[in-house]
Amino acid sequence: MIYLNGKFMPIEEAYIPVLDRGFIFGDGVYEVIPAYSRKPFRLTNHLDRLQHSLDGIRLKNPFSNEAWQNLLEQIIAKNAGEDQYLYLHITRGVAKRDHAFPANVPPTVFIMSNPLLPPPAELLISGAAAITAMDNRWIRCDVKAISLLPNVLLRQLAVDVQALETILIRDGFLTEGAASNMFVVKNKVLLAPPKSHLMLPGITYDVVLELAAANQIPHEIREISEAEVRTADEILLTSSTKEIMPITSLDNNPVGNGKPGAMFTQLHALYQQYKATDMRGRPSDAASR
Repeated sequence: MIYLNGKFMPIEEAYIPVLDRGFIFGDGVYEVIPAYSRKPFRLTNHLDRLQHSLDGIRLKNPFSNEAWQNLLEQIIAKNAGEDQYLYLHITRGVAKRDHAFPANVPPTVFIMSNPLLPPPAELLISGAAAITAMDNRWIRCDVKAISLLPNVLLRQLAVDVQALETILIRDGFLTEGAASNMFVVKNKVLLAPPKSHLMLPGITYDVVLELAAANQIPHEIREISEAEVRTADEILLTSSTKEIMPITSLDNNPVGNGKPGAMFTQLHALYQQYKATDMRGRPSDAASR
């Protein structure tokens, strides 16, 4: 079951007019929210990010945080699965084709749920491959806009060579992945690129840095050069749907010794503890130590 403009319905019954500005211009934003044990994870943080995106395209938020929470809880209840990921899609609505904003047009609001599956075990054991490419996207990457064609093309470069992700470099420095955030490990220090308009502020990115701080893991938030990426001891990928994953091959060259490293192993274990306690609200022996 999905939600579209005030109604819950099977997705097969959902239709959007061809003059919707999301279809014509890509004029809209989106948000992805994981739900563990049927509880949206860090809902306030995700809704704050949604508000930032809406502000970035000058589109009024159609709902209060309380109304969003109510809708999302209904979507979760109407779909199967203890773990789901929720996709929110808001456009400027339906209007005659004109670049200028239409006046007094209600936005299109769409919400759907999909199963949230853990990363494949084999990739956690052996790691994944990635490639690099020039980051040629627009400069407001902090806005989660639905016009994702540059990301699609960059991600397809990885798919074409059976890699998991494309790591993006702009002006000699790491920004992020085509659909993820990236961390680098050098000399046992976890390095994270700083949040800016050139990258999406990831919620899982925040969690990883919080776990590092809480567990006395050396870490720095700073610009990371392309040379540091290419000579990294480890590269870690994070996203709401992939959690934390090791990148063990970059442009057909091994990262470090070509196997998941100690930093990944430690952070992955801490993330699983955190997921059991904070995401699911269940006690765990490991987390209590």
